[in-house]
Amino acid sequence: MSLKNIALLVHACDRYEFLFEGFKIFFDQNIKNDIEANFYFATECKQVSLANFANVLSGEGEWSDRLSKILREEIREEYVMYMQEDMWLSKPLNSKLLNSIFEFAIDKKADCIKLHSSEVYTTIPTNIYFEGLNLSTLNNQQSKYLMSHQITIWKKTFLLQQLRANENPWRNERRATKRLKKLNPLIYQIDLFAENGKPPINSNHDLNLRSEYFTVSVNSTLGENITKIFDIFPKKTEHQTYFEKLKYHYKNQLTHDGKEKPRKEDIFQKIKKWFKKIKL
Repeated sequence: MSLKNIALLVHACDRYEFLFEGFKIFFDQNIKNDIEANFYFATECKQVSLANFANVLSGEGEWSDRLSKILREEIREEYVMYMQEDMWLSKPLNSKLLNSIFEFAIDKKADCIKLHSSEVYTTIPTNIYFEGLNLSTLNNQQSKYLMSHQITIWKKTFLLQQLRANENPWRNERRATKRLKKLNPLIYQIDLFAENGKPPINSNHDLNLRSEYFTVSVNSTLGENITKIFDIFPKKTEHQTYFEKLKYHYKNQLTHDGKEKPRKEDIFQKIKKWFKKIKL
């Protein structure tokens, strides 16, 4: 059985191009080339060249429509390990461990294996362990969210079923969670990745092989998690210019395309604008 039936898909948008270099720096630092998957980096219209990744284009459109097009037209593999460009790895990932989980997914024809820890999940332990990490199942009715866009292995056909036309990411997580609660499928979860330093949620025997990532983007700007990345940023000369740009963007709260963050209007400003429109 070939494990190359897995696609590791990084789903990005063109406006976040500023994050691509940082993603690749920490991906290369923490993931080895012996992961049994084909690597894809999905953008909209902007072509990018990242070593070991095939760049695939979705064209412009709403989040769910872009992802659906990529899955239907560009990804030939049966399974997809889904990531996004603002998920920056901060600890090494054990290739052997991940490949074992891939093999389990294919062998058991699993629909979904969530690889990250989150307090929104209520889990039920199984007797299956991967290098000391317990493979659990979700209690679908007690878990707050069943659909998430964090690091997850999906059967491609099952993921496509969770995507409806013209859904933005937040609407998809809300509505697809409601749909999944009605469907009540078997969803697995394992504490392979600590997301933003979150603790494990299962009864594991050993956490030594647990990896970690930080989501560095909040509302199109660098969020507070980027400070964790600053602490571990590689000191190589070729990365220093980018490192300084990251610090400048964070300090000045610039958007990823280099613009000032839009100021929120208070209620009085909104009322004032409303009256102006009436007068016109």
